[in-house]
Amino acid sequence: MAIQRMDNVGIVVEDLDAAIAFFVELGMELEGRAEIQGPVADQCTGLDGVRCDIAMLHTPDGHSRLELAKYHSPAAVSVGQRNRPHNILGTHRVMFAVDDIEDTVARLRPHGAVLVGDIARYEDSYLLCYLRGPEGIIVGLAEQLR
Repeated sequence: MAIQRMDNVGIVVEDLDAAIAFFVELGMELEGRAEIQGPVADQCTGLDGVRCDIAMLHTPDGHSRLELAKYHSPAAVSVGQRNRPHNILGTHRVMFAVDDIEDTVARLRPHGAVLVGDIARYEDSYLLCYLRGPEGIIVGLAEQLR
């Protein structure tokens, strides 16, 4: 049996409102917010006493979703520096296709975005960059050149 689709990517954040604002500025749309708690949450996560707020966002085409979670209990655990380099095992990034990479970076800077390197050109195909978003999340941007 094959999978049906990738449903969403989940990211734990400390400041849920700031993370929502960042991804809405990027162009995602907020589907809704909810508080999650109870036996199903405990069983699914393998944690006891889960209580967290989540926000679900989707891309304009409706095909990709991002779930942001703010844990109240048990408290979120930090496992090291947030601005780790991209080549650490287990490091992830979320990549988005954008219409105008320079405009997107400029709009995200007031929300704390910082380029990891520079905007790079891949042949005559793409402009690409990585930037750090909320909580040190690495966000990739790709602009297809026409």
